Amino acid sequence: MIDHVHPSQLGDWQPGRITVLDVREPAELAVASVKPEGFTLLAIPMGEIPARLAELDPDQPIACLCHHGARSMRVAQFLVQQGFAQVANISGGIDAWSQQRDPTVPRY
Repeated sequence: MIDHVHPSQLGDWQPGRITVLDVREPAELAVASVKPEGFTLLAIPMGEIPARLAELDPDQPIACLCHHGARSMRVAQFLVQQGFAQVANISGGIDAWSQQRDPTVPRY
């Protein structure tokens, strides 16, 4: 099952260490990125996820992030199909992150 978590509620989603998987493209990361505060940040573009799946720990909670939430939802669905049990989609993506969690993150 895929949880939907708002950026402001990320810390409440799972106890312990969370990995935020940013699936946006490098050009998007250059415009706006989140600061890994209280979680591990891993950036892998959506198209590279299947080839780089071994970089992810299936026993670790993973919250997927993109611009608005559509790509990250597709990646979250893929991870669940691959046997990952603790997966969330960050609702609203980095745009919502900027509004709800860190206004220093530029909106684009």
